[in-house]
Amino acid sequence: MKSRLLAGLCLSVIAGGCGGGHRYVPAPTQIPPRLDVKRYGRVGLVTFTVAKAKGTLHELATARFSEAVLESQPGVEVLELGAADSVLRRVGQAQFGAAAAQSLGTSKNVPVVFAGQITVSDVKPTGRVLGINLPSIKATVSVELSVGLFSAETGGTLWRSSATATEEVGSLALVGGEPSFSAKDPNVAYGHLINRLVSIVTSDLRPTWERH
Repeated sequence: MKSRLLAGLCLSVIAGGCGGGHRYVPAPTQIPPRLDVKRYGRVGLVTFTVAKAKGTLHELATARFSEAVLESQPGVEVLELGAADSVLRRVGQAQFGAAAAQSLGTSKNVPVVFAGQITVSDVKPTGRVLGINLPSIKATVSVELSVGLFSAETGGTLWRSSATATEEVGSLALVGGEPSFSAKDPNVAYGHLINRLVSIVTSDLRPTWERH
């Protein structure tokens, strides 16, 4: 008897939940990305520079950034322009800015150019460090990635984003007290750190979803 009463009560609860008291949940709406580069059709990407460090950290960050742009906004063409050293020397700039963007716009026929910089600080080796020229150590490092989008017509800054992350990385060398990122497999050594930074910096390029 008690079993039949309990079963009936459960059925009543289920029926009540499926009745007129059921709350309508609207479907999520896609919100366009804050930065839409597809409208340019073609964008230039200068290899990021690196400050206070050596090695290939900036090259990996540039590659990851290019992948993120292509994945976030299918249809856009990313023209990787390589290092901007020769362009900076030609226009007499120490860092990428208006003149460099305009010069690349003319020579490479791109309407906008991405440029960025990796800055490394607060390197804290794990364990005891006996020398300054070590083949490979683990260390906790703080890395900042700053990226800007420049108009190749006016040289003006159209967008800028930056992010900082702190993480322990492997295959790091200290040469003369300066960190050198030159692992045989950078994806294993410090790929996770770069992925975090790029994901944050490129958040404006990805659409979002929200319920109204």
